[in-house]
Amino acid sequence: MIYKIWMSVVKEFLLLKRDLGGLVILFIMPLVLVITVTLIQDSTFKTVSDTKIQILLVDNDNGSVSKTVFDNLEKSQLFSVVTQIDNKLLTEEVAKENVYKGKFQLAIIIPKNLSTDLQAKIDQNVENIVSKMGFSDSIAKPQTSKIIQQKEVKLYFDPAVQLSFKNSVMSSIDKMISQIETKSIYTTFQNQLGEENTKFEQKSFITFKEIIPKVNNKEVLPNSVQHNVPAWTLFAIFFIVIPLSINIVKEKSQGTFVRLLTNPVSNLIVIIGKTITYSIICMIQFYMMVAVAIFLFPYIGLPPLNIEGHLFLMSVVALFSGFAAIGFGILLGTIANTQEQSAPFGATSVIILAAIGGVWVPVFAMPKIMQLIAKSSPMNWALEAFYDVLLRNVSFLEIIPKISLLFLFFIITTSIALFYDKKKRTV
Repeated sequence: MIYKIWMSVVKEFLLLKRDLGGLVILFIMPLVLVITVTLIQDSTFKTVSDTKIQILLVDNDNGSVSKTVFDNLEKSQLFSVVTQIDNKLLTEEVAKENVYKGKFQLAIIIPKNLSTDLQAKIDQNVENIVSKMGFSDSIAKPQTSKIIQQKEVKLYFDPAVQLSFKNSVMSSIDKMISQIETKSIYTTFQNQLGEENTKFEQKSFITFKEIIPKVNNKEVLPNSVQHNVPAWTLFAIFFIVIPLSINIVKEKSQGTFVRLLTNPVSNLIVIIGKTITYSIICMIQFYMMVAVAIFLFPYIGLPPLNIEGHLFLMSVVALFSGFAAIGFGILLGTIANTQEQSAPFGATSVIILAAIGGVWVPVFAMPKIMQLIAKSSPMNWALEAFYDVLLRNVSFLEIIPKISLLFLFFIITTSIALFYDKKKRTV
């Protein structure tokens, strides 16, 4: 029994050896993929956090509010303010044209009389409140109120920028304007009450603090490497579906599989041989990706992958992920009749599983229906298991449900393949 399985494994390696180019691609392409994607995402993160984005500011107000907006934008770590192009003050039309052509990502248009109208509106409100509090005798009566229209601060965005960027910018500007209004209200109350020495605390009473998980009393900050290495390792592991299914189809089309059946070897032994062989390939892929993330990434400006205390559990997850991929490949190779059927379907199905599994887009950002569908993707089970180990520091017992699902997927797909093959040969 063991000898038969060993010879089956040897046979699989001989088949792979005949296509050294394909074998090299199987190992090299995932490495190129993980390096490229991680570099892109990491540099994007650095662009947002370290490099200031140039934005256009059209100041039609020339008052205290617009000056405060300008100063706050200049002090921020995100923006660099541009008020002139070709030594000419910006107008709304020029700013809009430059943004819509993609030369700048954002233009802010401050309306006319924003400072004076804001102060007038606040004066009206404060005078009304003070008079109702019974101070009308000691304070000059308010003049007849005039209607002051709401002011709009216009934002022009480059059509190519992401919605998340728009939302974060609008949130920052809204917070900034709110702070300016609050400060103006406090100052007006102080003036109305005639208490020059009265000081109002204008700092935010409620603040936010992120509590970062600690390992060995050291804060562990998640980075792009910890998210990308597991995701694209899974992508690489599941791409063995293509060579595995193609080899099975080749065996059928070349008559190799029929000759194997004339020997005292069951189809189960053949499948066990394929499982062992491709499991070894999956683990080599995994360890190569981890090695690149640990040793190469620091030399190309990326943070190294910290696997301290996690390598064993990560290896377990990688192994069971490989089982799921192998089961899917065996099923596809058994059902497909030609390479033209197995290769395109295998590639497309792996991409779909990755897409709905959260490799490209986080599951929580998907619509509700897609979040439910994502739960059926073996890539999602494996990715969540990797994140549990690498980012959430869980124990082996806590990943058992996810790796059990992966192994169950392997059992179900290989069982269907065996049943289908037996049914087809007996008809």
